[in-house]
Amino acid sequence: MVMMKHLLLALPLVLVICCYSTITTLAQSPAAAPSAEALAPSTPPTDIIRILQKAGGFTTLIHLLQTTQVSTQINSQLLNSNGGLTFFAPNDNAFSSLKPGLLNSLNDQQKNELIQFHLLPTFVSTTDFATLSNPVRTQAGENPDRLALNVTSSGNQVNFTTGIVNATLGGTVYTDHQLAVYQVDKVLLPRDFFVAKTPAPAPAPEKTKASKKKSAEGPAVPKADDDSAAVTLKQLNVMFVSIAVTIFAVASFLL
Repeated sequence: MVMMKHLLLALPLVLVICCYSTITTLAQSPAAAPSAEALAPSTPPTDIIRILQKAGGFTTLIHLLQTTQVSTQINSQLLNSNGGLTFFAPNDNAFSSLKPGLLNSLNDQQKNELIQFHLLPTFVSTTDFATLSNPVRTQAGENPDRLALNVTSSGNQVNFTTGIVNATLGGTVYTDHQLAVYQVDKVLLPRDFFVAKTPAPAPAPEKTKASKKKSAEGPAVPKADDDSAAVTLKQLNVMFVSIAVTIFAVASFLL
């Protein structure tokens, strides 16, 4: 009985000692370091439409990028390419200065080509324009006669010429060392829209079967001529025989 009483008195002391030990151990344990993913800032992928919407004044260009789906192409290239991209962005004033009806006269393929003509497949900073080699290759193609884009740089001024339009770089809309977006004061129209395409040569006409057969057999002799020749030869033979009989008869009479 006495022992039980001592145990009951010691139990609270044991519990206090255990709790104190647990708290001390937890306090001395280092806190778990946050993961690298938790420390890394969550930056959304680059979106050309969001960039132009934030800048403002590019309603027509945004519409073309969406209807041609070039905006999706640009965003995909930025995720999967290390070379970067450069985009020349005409604002709404540039599009309004186009000849009335020109934009609506373009078919879907030409609208796609128009946007690709404003896109370089590499990142070009403002200090790199002077190092470009003309004609500059765009994503519309490399035809030097129909898709040539020439760039000249003098000091802080950068000029463009396509053979149809002369334009000037107006300023930087966006840059992150992977994508550079520059405003241009004119829509860059390629010569491909205005120079007539050379028609393909027409195929040579095929010879008919009758002509091929006649060529293989050689020139045919008319049947009527054969018959005439046979009749004439027969007549000559009859005439020679008659003359011979006449001569023989005369000679017999004289003798």
